[in-house]
Amino acid sequence: MSTTRVTGIGGIFFKARDPKALGEWYRRHLGIPVEDWGGAAFRWAGPENPGGIGTTVWSPFAADTRYFDPGTASFMVNYRVADLHALLATLRAEGCQVEDKIEESEFGKFGWVIDPEGNKIELWQPPEGQ
Repeated sequence: MSTTRVTGIGGIFFKARDPKALGEWYRRHLGIPVEDWGGAAFRWAGPENPGGIGTTVWSPFAADTRYFDPGTASFMVNYRVADLHALLATLRAEGCQVEDKIEESEFGKFGWVIDPEGNKIELWQPPEGQ
């Protein structure tokens, strides 16, 4: 496996008492383009970067979400990776707490690891071309 493990930040997720109202506050006051699904996708391609491919997602979750479990933090960072299966195998071999569950869909491959302070980290291998 190459020395590059994480290739970027795929998303920032955090708990909110009222995700819809908080999203509206961020839309109104900071100009974050919150979409109907409740979050925003910052696209890397733009006038200043026309060849850029990819997105970074920003999304509030309900305060009682179980998606961050077994982590106890009110946030979760999603890191982009080049080869999810190889990285998870390496992390297991290094003694890290890696979740057994892996999700694969049209959105890519997802796996999770818990850091030494109990924070759940999402690892995401985007689909080809993203």
